[in-house]
Amino acid sequence: MAMAANHLPPTAALSGGTATHRLIATARPSSISFRSLSSSASLKTIRLSHQKRSRIHVSGADFGTVATPKCFASDPEQLRSAKKDIVDLLKTTFCHPILVRLGWHDAGTYNKNIEEWPNRGGANGSLRFDVEQKHAANAGLVNALKLLQPIKDKYASVTYADLFQLASATAVEEAGGPKIPMKYGRVDVTGPEQCPEEGRLPDAGPPSPAAHLRDVFYRMGLSDKDIVALSGAHTLGRSRPERSGWGKPETKYTKEGPGAPGGQSWTVKWLRFDNSYFKDIKERRDEDLLVLPTDAALFEDPSFKVFAEKYAEDEKAFFDDYAVAHAKLSNLGSKFDPPEGFSINDEPPPPPAAAAPEKFEAAKYSSGKRELSDSMKQKIRAEYEGFGGSPDKPLQSNYFLNIMIVIAVLALLTSLLGS
Repeated sequence: MAMAANHLPPTAALSGGTATHRLIATARPSSISFRSLSSSASLKTIRLSHQKRSRIHVSGADFGTVATPKCFASDPEQLRSAKKDIVDLLKTTFCHPILVRLGWHDAGTYNKNIEEWPNRGGANGSLRFDVEQKHAANAGLVNALKLLQPIKDKYASVTYADLFQLASATAVEEAGGPKIPMKYGRVDVTGPEQCPEEGRLPDAGPPSPAAHLRDVFYRMGLSDKDIVALSGAHTLGRSRPERSGWGKPETKYTKEGPGAPGGQSWTVKWLRFDNSYFKDIKERRDEDLLVLPTDAALFEDPSFKVFAEKYAEDEKAFFDDYAVAHAKLSNLGSKFDPPEGFSINDEPPPPPAAAAPEKFEAAKYSSGKRELSDSMKQKIRAEYEGFGGSPDKPLQSNYFLNIMIVIAVLALLTSLLGS
């Protein structure tokens, strides 16, 4: 799940070593790898307290203050506003890949076999600490933090854990990908001693790629379908050899940017989220497009291949499965406040549907003693419609008019029955 220095495949991105799947863009705003981005400036230890405001110092950079909201871990309105700012950031910096990678790497340390929080890892904001940023898979992610820190400073009542996942999901959506059913309210860890040990993220070039992917993602509780769907996020970003050890320094698709030029992408349009990754990996016709060992495994392993072939043919199926897998990944290991989390996309329920108007039935106007003839029914119906009624539209409430109709009908019936 790591995307090489700029974009290792999702599998590479999760790992900390080479570039197996680092879905989080590396140091450049242009890549997604779970691993890469070499950092020029390391973040100093951040001491964060949920009990009171505290200053956050990062190697000479001040990452602002953090305040615990009165109710939830994050304030819903501030999250909504933060999302708008992230959208604006994406439009000017093209940092979609590295923001995806940031969210993935914060969540991808989860171990389902450990119950205690935060020892189990997962999406808890621990990646903001220097000790975890120094993990090999996270090289360069300090750049993503620098991009997001002004937004964090502006919205103090948003946790880092929520901000990282919000940025990741928003980047996918803004690149043309599916809308992800996210929930928020993640609680942050409070100190670097709560960071997970290194080695929980995937690698791009292990001896047995398919087995390695399963080792890493099964530990998180994810399935083969999740693995393949998440790998599809490598449609975004580039891998930079100076950061991940994988890819070319430059190709015809990356030499002009956008963002900092260079690196090797998995797809031609590497800032657009679609199913090109699966199509291009399957064809392997373009030497300027990257194929890592873990990418190739998706079409070589029998179980993975079923999904990879499907996604290459059916973009909607890929989008549907990716949205589910991304949301699942973003929740791994998180502790929520409120416990059930909350959505920032809630919309008021639609008003109840109006009751269907009662259709006109002439038989209702019979005396009960003798059924009216068809000609009499037509005559009564004509009178009914003459007052503005119709088979599909009952008369509007007008007591005087209704009384007159009833009298007329009764008079007609009386004369008929009398004769």
